[in-house]
Amino acid sequence: MSLAIALHVLSAVIWVGGMFYAYMAMRPAVVEVIDASQRGVLWCHTLSRFFKWVWLAIVLLLVTGYWMIFNFFGGMAGAGWHIHAMQGLGIVMMLLFFHVYFAPFSRLKKAVANQDPQEGARQVGQIRKLVAVNLVLGLIVVVIGAAGRYL
Repeated sequence: MSLAIALHVLSAVIWVGGMFYAYMAMRPAVVEVIDASQRGVLWCHTLSRFFKWVWLAIVLLLVTGYWMIFNFFGGMAGAGWHIHAMQGLGIVMMLLFFHVYFAPFSRLKKAVANQDPQEGARQVGQIRKLVAVNLVLGLIVVVIGAAGRYL
């Protein structure tokens, strides 16, 4: 159980922490320092690396989460409201990530390959909006995970 909890929490920290860093620290710095024509290239390379970790985090979150539900709580009926809330919001986050990965991120990679900075900037803007939503959801999930059983 302790290994499952550790992997589950680390996966959430990597995913949500990565979004927080990208949105709150890197994005403002990129706008101040990097020429607009190169921002899409930078984000494409950065997100390519980060999204590999998000894929791993999603797999680990699902495997460890359902393992704990069925081996510790005795199934869905034994899980508290906070477990169901984390699961529901987590699935929404995963679906948003899948959309980001397969739609605007895919278009960003094409724009970078075609050396089209305007289209790249448009796709970065779309990704930014969706990451903002996912970040808020992720922070809510973290609070529920940490304090939900006590509410």
